[in-house]
Amino acid sequence: MSISKKRIFLVGCPRSGTTLLQSLLAAHPQIASFPESHFFVHLLAKREPYQKKFGLASSKAKPRFEQFLDEIGQPKMRRYLPIYALFATQYANAFIKVLDVLTQEQNKSVWIEKTPDHVRHIHDIEKLVKEAQFIHIVRNGADVVASLYEVTHKYPEVWHGAWDIDRCIRRWTESLQFTKKHLHKPNHILVSYEQLVEEPKLVLQRLGNFLDLDLDYETLQQQRGAIAKKIVLDNEPWKASVSEPLANANQKKFSQLFDENQRNYIVERVSNLLLYTDLLARSAKA
Repeated sequence: MSISKKRIFLVGCPRSGTTLLQSLLAAHPQIASFPESHFFVHLLAKREPYQKKFGLASSKAKPRFEQFLDEIGQPKMRRYLPIYALFATQYANAFIKVLDVLTQEQNKSVWIEKTPDHVRHIHDIEKLVKEAQFIHIVRNGADVVASLYEVTHKYPEVWHGAWDIDRCIRRWTESLQFTKKHLHKPNHILVSYEQLVEEPKLVLQRLGNFLDLDLDYETLQQQRGAIAKKIVLDNEPWKASVSEPLANANQKKFSQLFDENQRNYIVERVSNLLLYTDLLARSAKA
């Protein structure tokens, strides 16, 4: 059995449109996709210096690997992980094997793994996953901040507490910084959320060239609703709107959630960020 032809990671700041883009791409008959795995976040989490030195996996790696398999209804695939696995490479190989096999069982040739926070671990993923490719998505800072603020206050138990405005701004800024570090590489491409919802055909044409696939917007849009149910877990209610028709959701939450002083505070910190405008310029030229 040959390995999957393409291994794609879809990354960016949470609440930037990653699930929306995933649902479109996964509607293609050659693309398999899955719920968020958070695998590399846990594989590499809070390791001691000696663990990093010797390439050991985090103690969180095995529980997360097993939980992910349970979430996708594939507990028997635990057999791909060696019983006495210690090293990050062993866990990564097992995880990739699972995605490869699931993709091949569906007679597909491409898989897309979408965990936004994997943007923080690209350096390690590129070492651990052969020929990995990355799709980055960025979105207007004020709207990401509003969406992060809302979702973490509605579901603090899932998001490790309710985030204040500054934490939301920091997460957006840090994600942009990680994206910028890697965009010079040929295996990375950048998408703007705003352009995706306003000009989906153009964006999908660019992504089709990157993936060497024909991504027809009308066809993908017809299948997107059914696909969305497969990539969103029951414990992720904030993603319920992903199957709705494409529409620019910017400004709505920002205006509703924050008073004038808060809005001014946020705008002052995100509007003139040269990093974001530089990324938008790169996206437009690509």
